[in-house]
Amino acid sequence: AGWVRGQGVFNDQSPDFSKDFSATSADIEVPLISHEIGQYSVYPDISEISKYTGNLVATNFMAVRDDLKKKGRLSYAPAFLRASGKLATLLYKEEIERALKTKEFDGFQLLQMQDFPGQGTALVGVLNAFWQPKGFVTAQEFKRFNSPLTPLIRYPKAVYLNDERFVADVELANFLKSLKGTVISWSVKNSKGRLIAGGEFAKQDFGIGNALHAGRINALLNSVTVASQLTVEVTVKGSVYTNSWKIWVYPANLPIAPADIVVTDVYQEAMTALSAGKNVLLSPRTDTLKGIEGRFVPVFWSPVHFPDQPGTMGQLIKSAHRAFQYFPTDEHTDWQWWDLVKNSRTLAIDDLQESAILVRVIDNFVTNGNLTNLFEVQVGKGKLLFSSIDLISNLDSRPQARQLRYSLLQYMQGNDFKPANNVPEEWVRKLIK
Repeated sequence: AGWVRGQGVFNDQSPDFSKDFSATSADIEVPLISHEIGQYSVYPDISEISKYTGNLVATNFMAVRDDLKKKGRLSYAPAFLRASGKLATLLYKEEIERALKTKEFDGFQLLQMQDFPGQGTALVGVLNAFWQPKGFVTAQEFKRFNSPLTPLIRYPKAVYLNDERFVADVELANFLKSLKGTVISWSVKNSKGRLIAGGEFAKQDFGIGNALHAGRINALLNSVTVASQLTVEVTVKGSVYTNSWKIWVYPANLPIAPADIVVTDVYQEAMTALSAGKNVLLSPRTDTLKGIEGRFVPVFWSPVHFPDQPGTMGQLIKSAHRAFQYFPTDEHTDWQWWDLVKNSRTLAIDDLQESAILVRVIDNFVTNGNLTNLFEVQVGKGKLLFSSIDLISNLDSRPQARQLRYSLLQYMQGNDFKPANNVPEEWVRKLIK
């Protein structure tokens, strides 16, 4: 017995895209359809208020709008929707793909495609309550991983070093028709569209069913010399059926950290260095920090209906900021952030200015707190980059933490590191238990 849906898995188990739900369904001898999978909540679309022109008034969205306005963060609402929606989409994608990979499954039922206005407002849809797109995923994008014929791959992780190979087994979930003489092609490209590796498999026949093996990708990554986000794409040639996945590749060898920057997890050591006018990266042990647990998966169903759950909805990342020059990221949480988020505390700092925040953690729409896990401030004569993400422990086995730390240190070494907000030492001290 065990989970046959991602809600019980994706926050607690490190990303592994080779998995399915066979281990918990292999002994079931009756038809198995997973029930109400998904339920990944998305931030409200405040612009939807104007659509309520009849007897029903959107007092729920109005309350969120008024709260954001009172707190001076109303302008962030579209970005909160977009970033939380992108996170929900990638979770729906992995949820559906695991179901399609599971030989023992006979189907799955999403909860759901559209928002549900009841039970305290459950914004779990990629469509709003009017069955209209919410702007963060198109029907065509969704169909890539949820179609009668869906290309799939199994691979063990999202993050690689460039001295490794990317190895993935390719398979089909085919409920379209029997296929004769079918060619499957694949490619690995960087963000500029340059081909890193590619190929195609010999013609094959595929019957109806899932977990239909098509071939294996085995790609060298040593041509990727800088930190990169790559796209793996698999296509059934001569058809509209194609699917894609992101992976991240980092250099296996990084330059030695700049000697003139103090990196520490000890608060007092950081304060001493700041008082001497130094640049400091302070990443305290998470058990010494106030705040709430870092969480990858967003609110389940509704923070009103289930108020006792951890209540964040992903991150809004300043992806174009120089701090992330060597750590490629979109503005939303993606799989390369899983380890970072899980090894973090989310800090609630009401008086922290937007200009200081590098990563904003999106609070749920009931509390709408000012949350962060990475920010910069001036403290006296020194400049501080504060990370409540652990950037110190076990870096040899945490390549994404090592790479983010490297990117931040490169930024801190340059002339662009000029925190605009000056705070006293006591202000920083209040973040420590």
